[in-house]
Amino acid sequence: MPDQLMDVLGDRRLLVLTGAGVSTDSGIPDYRGPGSPVRTPMTYQEFIREPAARQRYWARAHVGWSRMKTAEPNTSHLLLAQLAHEGRLTGLITQNVDGLHTRAGHPDVIDLHGRIDRVICLDCGRTTSRAELHERLAALNPGYEERIGEIAPDGDVVLDDTGDFRVAPCLACGGRLKPDVVFFGENVPKDRVARCYALVEEAEALVVLGSSLQVMSGLRFVRAARKRNIPVAIVNRGATRGDDLATLKLDAGCAETLSAAQLSWRSRTVSGSEASSRSTSSPISSATSVTT
Repeated sequence: MPDQLMDVLGDRRLLVLTGAGVSTDSGIPDYRGPGSPVRTPMTYQEFIREPAARQRYWARAHVGWSRMKTAEPNTSHLLLAQLAHEGRLTGLITQNVDGLHTRAGHPDVIDLHGRIDRVICLDCGRTTSRAELHERLAALNPGYEERIGEIAPDGDVVLDDTGDFRVAPCLACGGRLKPDVVFFGENVPKDRVARCYALVEEAEALVVLGSSLQVMSGLRFVRAARKRNIPVAIVNRGATRGDDLATLKLDAGCAETLSAAQLSWRSRTVSGSEASSRSTSSPISSATSVTT
């Protein structure tokens, strides 16, 4: 498995695109992995139009935040951060909103779909921290976060009855608060998309980790890489929408693949360094061995 990946990627500098499968080892479920239940996420249009929808969202998100905020970076996050610091990556785009790449120490992450730890007012544009809002919601709804439910991929918890939950307004204008993430039916900001396309143009290869690529927001960068004719490697459990565009598709876990790949990279680097050292330090022996 690592040899296949190394044969495709070689010593190229990589752009990495990550999806929910990278964070499952941190206890955050994914939408479309094998065995995942069918989910119907709230749309942007529903959120902005219906007060009851916002009440339902914030009730579920308030309970879920107590668990989401304690999630820790896993092996995949840490290995990618290490590869970035070693200069092997040209950039990282994540479709995840959990912020775990940044917490792992990864520099210059593009959070394609935003960050769940930020809150934005739909009416005045003011941005605040999710931790601050959580304290306000806890004061308005004492004991509510102790309710139990199944945690969902976006950090909320499935609750049946949310009609008694009190929603907090924006402190600046009294407006509607929304997590600073891209909902289904909402567009990714154009400047963010442009930055991602620029990274594709700079990359020597693209690696997709833990994404089914079902939404166009991520798939378009795979198509752009393919159009540039650079290698595309996809590592994901189960089929993806980009399989026909891939130079290599591995049906495997992200952490195990990255760990094996790192060992292979280091082994090849050491072997190359030793061969170079022998070649430069013993030119006469090399010449003799060729002529005999």
